[in-house]
Amino acid sequence: MTSTSKEGKSYIDKLALILINSERKQLVARSYGKTVFYTPGGKREQGESDEEALVRECTEELSVDLTRSTKSPTTIEPYGIFEAQAYGKQKGTVVRMTCFRVFPRDAELELEHMVLASEEVEELKWIDSSFDREKLTVTGIMILEDLKGRGLID
Repeated sequence: MTSTSKEGKSYIDKLALILINSERKQLVARSYGKTVFYTPGGKREQGESDEEALVRECTEELSVDLTRSTKSPTTIEPYGIFEAQAYGKQKGTVVRMTCFRVFPRDAELELEHMVLASEEVEELKWIDSSFDREKLTVTGIMILEDLKGRGLID
């Protein structure tokens, strides 16, 4: 969904999954024909809750159902909201990325071994805080630095 603020900025509202593996690395994805990686997720469809949209987007991009694929019962919990200039969009177009994590940690670790790039995604990569910032979207950089600051990734 895209909206315009009274300041004339255009906002793109997105949801994203922050998935951290057993090696304390974050999962990122790269679409076909693109050079930068992003945090997996996408936009809500009309009538979807945040959780429904995130589950659908992760099924589409990562070939995994966040709520049904693990042996451990899962919950999807808010992590944070990040705003920045939208990658590849006209100046003044801001992406608002509402991020979530899967809990408990056991379920997150199960998902580590299940995620697969779907037809929409050319590459999945597990990254740590030393990853080349030139290969991330601005929100991707913000999320990576936040994860490092909270001690969740190396």
